[in-house]
Amino acid sequence: MAPPLWVRMNAITHDGKYLDYIDREWWKTSNLLYDPQEHLYFRDATYLDKKEPNGKKMFWSRGNGWVLAGFARLLQYYPKDDPRREKYVQQYKEMAAKLITLQGKDGLWRSGLLDPDYYVVPENSGSALITYGLAYGVNEGILDRKTYTPAIEHAWKGLFSHIYADGRLGFIQQIGGAPAFYKPTSSFIFGVGGFLLAGSEVDRMAKDHKHK
Repeated sequence: MAPPLWVRMNAITHDGKYLDYIDREWWKTSNLLYDPQEHLYFRDATYLDKKEPNGKKMFWSRGNGWVLAGFARLLQYYPKDDPRREKYVQQYKEMAAKLITLQGKDGLWRSGLLDPDYYVVPENSGSALITYGLAYGVNEGILDRKTYTPAIEHAWKGLFSHIYADGRLGFIQQIGGAPAFYKPTSSFIFGVGGFLLAGSEVDRMAKDHKHK
C-alpha cells in the first residue's frame, strides 16, 4: 500500500531516493513472499507453510488484490524511461495471468484463492481490487485487451449483482489477515472503496471502446 505514495513523491520532487527505496523494499518483500510457481503473494511470512483444507498453499484474495491494485497505482506514476520499471510490469503480468485462471463461474474470486470448494461464496473486496488491477492494465495497454476484457466484464457483472436493495455491497470479508467466512450482508468501506476503483477503470474501458 505504501509504494504508490512513494512513487507520487518521486513525481513531485524528482528525487530518485523514493524510487531507490521502493526498489529495495519491494524486491526484498517479493523474495520472501512471492511464490514464483503460483505467481501469488503470501499474506506475510507466517503464512509460508500454511495450507488450505485441500492441501494447497494459502493465498488470500484480498491480500493479492491489494498487490495487483498496488501495481496499478505504482505504474501510474513510475517513470516509463526507468529501466527498473520492466521488473514490476513482468510481475504484474504474471499475477494477472494467474488470477484470471482462478476466477469463479460467477466472475468473482474466493477468500482463499486456491480452495474455492471450501470458500464457496465470493469475497468482494478482493474481487473488486483484482478487477481494478486488471482493468487498469487493459486501459494502459499493459495487459492484452482481448485476453482480459471478458474476465473484467464478468467480474464487474458479478460485483454489481451484490449491490443490495439498501445500497450496500455485500459479501465483503471482515478485517483480518487470512481467508475466512462471512455473511452475504457483510459490508465494509474498504470493499466499497475497491468497488469504486474498479468502477472507475471499467467506465474508462467502456468509454475507450465506444470511441473506437
